[in-house]
Amino acid sequence: MTATAVSAPVAPRTRTRRRRLPAWVGGIIGITALLVVWEIVGQLDLASGSIPPPTDIVSQMFDDGWQFYWNNVRVTLSEAAWGYVYGNVLAIGLAFVVLLVPLLEKPTMQLGILSYCIPVIAIGPILQITFDGQTPKIILAAMFVFFTTLVGTLVGLRSAEPVMFDVVRAYGGGRVSELVKVRIRAALPSLFAALRIAAPAAILGAIIGEYLGGESGIGIAMIASQTSYEVTRTWGLALVAGLLAAVAYGATAMVGRALTPWAPRSER
Repeated sequence: MTATAVSAPVAPRTRTRRRRLPAWVGGIIGITALLVVWEIVGQLDLASGSIPPPTDIVSQMFDDGWQFYWNNVRVTLSEAAWGYVYGNVLAIGLAFVVLLVPLLEKPTMQLGILSYCIPVIAIGPILQITFDGQTPKIILAAMFVFFTTLVGTLVGLRSAEPVMFDVVRAYGGGRVSELVKVRIRAALPSLFAALRIAAPAAILGAIIGEYLGGESGIGIAMIASQTSYEVTRTWGLALVAGLLAAVAYGATAMVGRALTPWAPRSER
């Protein structure tokens, strides 16, 4: 007599999914840990007073007041904004020219590399002697953004799929239609990626230009605080500059996301 084995019903396997935390949570944790370590190092005076704790920096910023920072921030923002506009407009315009006239690509790229690699200490004094007012700072800010935007725009304009051009030609479109309906749309994600990088770069260029001379601005205020050995004020100004760069980067990223909803997003 053979025994028949009766198999018991097997419960379905339940997959446990690990819930991922949003990216901003990790950022907050990292910044908090950095501030805690910074506070400990500053309170223990491990760097002989050259790195004040964040609490002392914030206290100094409140003592200096809003007006002190705003008078310097608005000058730097004005220089960076004008440099950002001029540098990006020139870079985008030259990218379109290179696309239409490929023979100009080599000299245009050489110009971009020169603007990116030329030492500021070499070109800065020349600009300071040649121009007056805010013009030298604006030119330096424009130089800091030109090469990045030029390369990003060119890469984007050439990233369109060839089959899209066939579709445009099949419906009777010409080179203008290809440029407007295919190339520009394909170039937007790459262009906004370049503009994202260019935003804080323009602020950096304006601040470096202020180190060459001027009456007001974040760079001028940092020179004055360094000369008078106001360490906490110098750090406060540096934090304000970093905050401005972060806000400029984030604002450009938000605009890029809003105008290019079809572009692929990173999961992180």
